[in-house]
Amino acid sequence: MKNSKILTTLSGRISKIGFGLKKHSPEILVVTGIVGVVASTVLACKETTKAEAILDEAKKDLDKVHKCAEDEKLKEKYSEQDKKKDLAIVYAKTGIKLFKLYAPSIIFMSLSITSILVGHNILRKRNLALATAYATVDKSFKEYRNRVKEKFGEEVDRELKHNLKAKVLEKTETDEDGNEKTVLENADISEYDGHSSYARFFDEHCSQWYGDRDYAEMYVRGQESYFNNLLKLDGFVFLNDVYDIFGIPKSKEGQVVGWRYDPESNDSGDNRIIFDMNWVKRAKSGNNGANRYEDVMLIDFNVDGYIWDKI
Repeated sequence: MKNSKILTTLSGRISKIGFGLKKHSPEILVVTGIVGVVASTVLACKETTKAEAILDEAKKDLDKVHKCAEDEKLKEKYSEQDKKKDLAIVYAKTGIKLFKLYAPSIIFMSLSITSILVGHNILRKRNLALATAYATVDKSFKEYRNRVKEKFGEEVDRELKHNLKAKVLEKTETDEDGNEKTVLENADISEYDGHSSYARFFDEHCSQWYGDRDYAEMYVRGQESYFNNLLKLDGFVFLNDVYDIFGIPKSKEGQVVGWRYDPESNDSGDNRIIFDMNWVKRAKSGNNGANRYEDVMLIDFNVDGYIWDKI
């Protein structure tokens, strides 16, 4: 019983080690290949010192052949054909010696390059599998949102997607006579953390924000027009390019998702970039007073999804 338990534990550990090696095999192969390339280069440099002796010996043999060919006394016994034959023998022997000298480094270099290529191929297949999985999830999510819109309407979809809460807020205003009064205001309170989708806040934390609401809307529409022209010109736009123009920090997913322009294809999305502006209220940090909310712009981007493998 005890031996059986030990074998089971050992088998489990071996399986985990094997899975770990398989999981990290691309990195292991690439690193091994890089080390191998460096080592084979060092080995080749080391063997180069021995190659000088082989080349010196070959030079002496070639000089002997040419000397015999130029000797008038040997003209009848040593023909031009004999000269060519001996030269070929010297070149062949020298080539074999050099090949034997450099063979270990050549083989080692070949194995190292093969290791790098195999590791790259494994990573490429995994990335392809991830892209397929992402495309499936993205398609399912869009279909789910369409069902929500059909059943509950666009407004409910917007509230659910951006985690908006409709609330009635008390707001203090000052009239023309300088008297303060409290009024009620309907507002969408955002509890969106800025990381659950592609939408982002355009606010004072962005380098292109200047604090003016009208200017912000004008800037967004101007950039929307610019990127639509760029989409038609280049055929694609990545989300990170859009983030960058607004001064919004780039994201990992923004490097592979975006828009693709192809009017002839049924799989190219809207063929148009839309920046959906939403003015919402967000809680001010460290402010528990009556006016504890601030107006911010939440921009939603109608990305087509994963476009990296479609360009």
